Amino acid sequence: MKPKISGNRYVLAVNNLAKSVDFYKSKLDFQTLWEGGGWHFLVRDSVKLMLGECPDDKPASEIDCHSYFAYLEIENIDELYNEYQAKEMDILSTIENKPWGQREFSIRTIDGHRITFGEEISSQLFEKFTEEVNTDPQT
Repeated sequence: MKPKISGNRYVLAVNNLAKSVDFYKSKLDFQTLWEGGGWHFLVRDSVKLMLGECPDDKPASEIDCHSYFAYLEIENIDELYNEYQAKEMDILSTIENKPWGQREFSIRTIDGHRITFGEEISSQLFEKFTEEVNTDPQT
């Protein structure tokens, strides 16, 4: 039988585990799965995070574009956006419809990790977008 990837977990190095855990729980509504030995595992819906404390390492806020770690597909994205605005999240890009058929916005976490959230608004837009990209002689 062919192997199947059945899920994922994001492993993130954080400088201050206690502060980061508080952020993910209070601002992003994650819950604890397990903690111990410098690690804290969190979950919200089907997304699982493994935060590991690395106090002496360069923080994600100092690695620019390399700090993007996830694109999360969302249901009811406008509600989530409003929730994060109310919690005064560091919103990097306001919510908007993209030409590839997604409605998206991005945030920055307390550690500087960046997350983009998206909801499909039109598979037809995505098909049109990919056709245009595939026929563009400059791509």
